[in-house]
Amino acid sequence: METARAWVALTAFMLWTLPLMPVQLLLVLTRTRVAGWLPVFYHRTVCRIVGISIDIRGEPSRARPTLYVSNHVSWADIPILSAILPISFIAKHEIATWPFFGWLAWLQRSVFIERKARRTADQRDAMVVRLEEGDSLVLFPEGTSGDGIHVLPYKSAFFALAEKRIDGRPLTVQPVSITLSKLDNLPVGRRSMSIYAWIGDQDLVPHLWRFLKTGHSTIVVEFHPPVTIDQFRSRKDLCAHCRLETQRGVDSVLTGRPLVRPPLLPPPSEAPQA
Repeated sequence: METARAWVALTAFMLWTLPLMPVQLLLVLTRTRVAGWLPVFYHRTVCRIVGISIDIRGEPSRARPTLYVSNHVSWADIPILSAILPISFIAKHEIATWPFFGWLAWLQRSVFIERKARRTADQRDAMVVRLEEGDSLVLFPEGTSGDGIHVLPYKSAFFALAEKRIDGRPLTVQPVSITLSKLDNLPVGRRSMSIYAWIGDQDLVPHLWRFLKTGHSTIVVEFHPPVTIDQFRSRKDLCAHCRLETQRGVDSVLTGRPLVRPPLLPPPSEAPQA
């Protein structure tokens, strides 16, 4: 039964994806704004095909552009976030070389970056151009995928992008947390979390196949209050804030406790005088 379910989902995915790829290619090449919205329509159907329900909490930023900063747990994070918003992803350069999935990433106008320090400035400039064009981007600042329970340390170098002014205004940054809350309508534990979490050097295809055999899952996507670099002393403080917000969101879902966040203190230069 589980294998049959996986084959049905895989077949439906291919029948849905292959006809739309040339359509999206044409939209990307002609630079029409519809190229940003077709992936939303496409990924909503993909989520239904693979048995994912999305529980959205909080309000996505409507500022354009916005840099969404999220924890990274699985390959499924991409269709889940794409089903909610017209976005592009900041992805490692190796993904562009992957067969099929690399093509899908390119069709969503992902920004591919290398980890070599000498390319940092050029890559940041390329991302700034996209933001200046009004495109919102998704950043996974852990640099890899985690176990779905602990948010790995965020790399503050990625937040140099937030220091750039877009049309003279600070860039809107919104922390996002992605958490598996239910699997086959049952609460998630450490063992079952591994069905969703795609960690480290796991091969993609076996993990994807195992997930398709499992059945229905519910993913909570929490949008935390947007901020800008101007509210912090440095990009490191902004980085630490985003990671803490994301971990609070994950903990709230896994423990079932309400999310409680302390007030955001102003930077020293804006603190009230005694």
